[in-house]
Amino acid sequence: MARPKKPTYEWIESRNEYRKRIKGPNGKYVALYAQTPEELTEKIAVVQRQIEEEVYRRENPTVRDYAEKWLTMQAAHIRATTLADYTSKVKIYIIEPLGDKYMAEVTPDDVKLAIAKAAARSASIYRGVQMLYKMIFGSAVESRIIDENPCKNLNPRGGRAPKEKTALTEEQVRTLLDAIRGLPPYPFVMLCLYAGLRREEALALQWDSVFLEESAPHISVCRAWHTEHNRPVVLTDLKTKAAKRTIPIPPQLVDCLKAVKEVSRSDYVIANREGEPLSGTQWARLWKYVTVRSTKERTYTRYVKGEKIKHTVTPVLGEAAAHNKTIVYSMDFHVTPHQLRHTYITNLLLAGVDVKTVQVMAGHEHAKITLDIYAHLTYNQPKDLISKVTAAFANNPK
Repeated sequence: MARPKKPTYEWIESRNEYRKRIKGPNGKYVALYAQTPEELTEKIAVVQRQIEEEVYRRENPTVRDYAEKWLTMQAAHIRATTLADYTSKVKIYIIEPLGDKYMAEVTPDDVKLAIAKAAARSASIYRGVQMLYKMIFGSAVESRIIDENPCKNLNPRGGRAPKEKTALTEEQVRTLLDAIRGLPPYPFVMLCLYAGLRREEALALQWDSVFLEESAPHISVCRAWHTEHNRPVVLTDLKTKAAKRTIPIPPQLVDCLKAVKEVSRSDYVIANREGEPLSGTQWARLWKYVTVRSTKERTYTRYVKGEKIKHTVTPVLGEAAAHNKTIVYSMDFHVTPHQLRHTYITNLLLAGVDVKTVQVMAGHEHAKITLDIYAHLTYNQPKDLISKVTAAFANNPK
């Protein structure tokens, strides 16, 4: 059996070293040098392994690399707010558990384990994450990065069922408004309670869309607010086509907006001191005027001599805050911005407004959305059904 020949390398007199040229992953040749053939052989082996790994990475990216590339490709086709939502979900539920794996190495079991984190959250979050998994890996199949989509058999059901939404009672609405009357969040709360605006619609509302002197006062919803790196961004690109709508407003809201407009020096109904739309931090500060007046227990973190100490406050109804006597704990209930909108829609339905009209006024894309959420209000009121039930069984035997 013939012995393998030892590799022969070019001797470079000027360097007093051996040299070997090898082709890199970009097709260009690179020169390697060493003082002995043995040393050069080892160096060549190391570089060739690096080249092979580089070629493999290019042909088969990691989940992190491909997911980030996919997000970049979507940027030109989706709303900024949607992109922000996608980016957040991809980072937490896809890159965090699978980011270092190569796309071709991801198995269906890997995906099921990774998506378990989303399954522990709400059903809507789970559906959104599942959709992203399928779109990202489906795109990789189309681009021939991988041969098969490991997400195709994911269970469509998952996540916790949402808590049933509850509207504020008349007494709670009265208590809330009395607690914040004359304070910065008052106009925002009124817009949500009496026009059903979403948070992003209320914070983007400008006076050119508010018509208070008409025979039928109304608001035109045509802008949406969101933040990018805490800075406010107001766009005319709304959540859906149905979100662009005209809403007639009742006297309570008309009076409130007239009073706000008299002292306003801004194009925005809700603005900061400079007349600009609120930043993310300013919005959080605005809503805190509401939360600090409730009796909900809360925990603060304070630093005492450089040490981080948690401090829990259990407010007592009717008492003033120890740190600020102007703050009185007057609300024995918790309230969220979306709950204000929910209260508006609930009141319309209980007043007998038909579902199709409520759908339009609420800016729901389909009446089915309104029905799915509020059917129990429309079709499950005994006082409204008793006459129909009695008539249905009028001729049946006793």
